[in-house]
Amino acid sequence: MLFDWNTIAFPASVQDLQLSAPLTLSGEGLWVCLVSSGRCSASVPAAGPLPLGAALILPPQSVPAGHLILSRAPLALVPESSCHLLCVQLTGQAASQFLAGLHELPFLAKGGSCPAAAELMDRLAEEKTTHSRARSQLAYALLCELADADSAASALPPLVQAAIEDIRANYAGLYGVEELSERLGVSKSHLVRTFTAAIGVPPGKYLTTVRVEAAQRLLLHREYTLDVVASLCGFSGANYLCRVFKKETGQSPAQWRAMAGHAAQSGLSPEESLREQELYI
Repeated sequence: MLFDWNTIAFPASVQDLQLSAPLTLSGEGLWVCLVSSGRCSASVPAAGPLPLGAALILPPQSVPAGHLILSRAPLALVPESSCHLLCVQLTGQAASQFLAGLHELPFLAKGGSCPAAAELMDRLAEEKTTHSRARSQLAYALLCELADADSAASALPPLVQAAIEDIRANYAGLYGVEELSERLGVSKSHLVRTFTAAIGVPPGKYLTTVRVEAAQRLLLHREYTLDVVASLCGFSGANYLCRVFKKETGQSPAQWRAMAGHAAQSGLSPEESLREQELYI
């Protein structure tokens, strides 16, 4: 082997936790925890005097659903209500460099500031038996997604943050931007203007992207028909799903599903499999 991906980034542990009692996460590397429901507090016990330039150790931080916790171990988690967390322990050189860049521990980030993080963590949880290179690539992609969590979180206006969270939580049932603006208590024009200025795309386009991402995940389950996938992702029917999916990805759902199946067998992601195919054309 000329190069070992595991030395750069590797998911040493993935824990799906329904937290009902205090828990302390241990081990080396960076812990990334997504609070998907409920609320918990997070803290890092300080062990003796801190060296010069070390991250500031904060008092216990209350973390609501939709937020990410980034920290070294030991990381103490205490449920404030029944809560669910997905926690990934990342090791390797990239994870160590990332951890060294945190200016406070634990570091909290809103999920909307790095929206692909949840999907990457889900894939790491689901693909425990995947080839180690593919898992390391997912771990590295997660670090890249989290890299600007500090700057991106503060850059998003509260309205845009609320819109992103609503879209990602309710994309299957949202009728469109007009309903979204009503839910947020603002005019449609104000939402579109504010959202587009902050994100670079209008909320309708963002909603479509989220729905296509959800469709891609469901297409990995071959027992789901296109009609089922369409209904679960908020599309009016299979034909409309096919048109939108083709426009967004350049492939039909059937083509993407076939490529994803090949990627799973080869240990590559669908995107990597496509690049592999392009090399031989």
